[in-house]
Amino acid sequence: MDFESLSKEQQVMVAMRKTLANIIKDTTPEPGMIHPLSKDTVDDIRACFALISARERELMEELGIENKARPYFTDEVKTAEVVQFHKPSK
Repeated sequence: MDFESLSKEQQVMVAMRKTLANIIKDTTPEPGMIHPLSKDTVDDIRACFALISARERELMEELGIENKARPYFTDEVKTAEVVQFHKPSK
């Protein structure tokens, strides 16, 4: 589903989620450095992510779309493998 095909509310949710994620990326300090955002601000950002996620889930349910996407760790063991099939030669 591309951005333009989303409802205005869905576009707002996507834009807010991306903006908050970029703020976090831009303000995350190097290890050992003090974080520039207060604990309350970080907690507020987490709350915003939770609200955005909950509303996106509601909107998908209203449209009858089941979201099967799940987060994963990059070092997580794969539960399936892609197998290459080759056309047999004559």
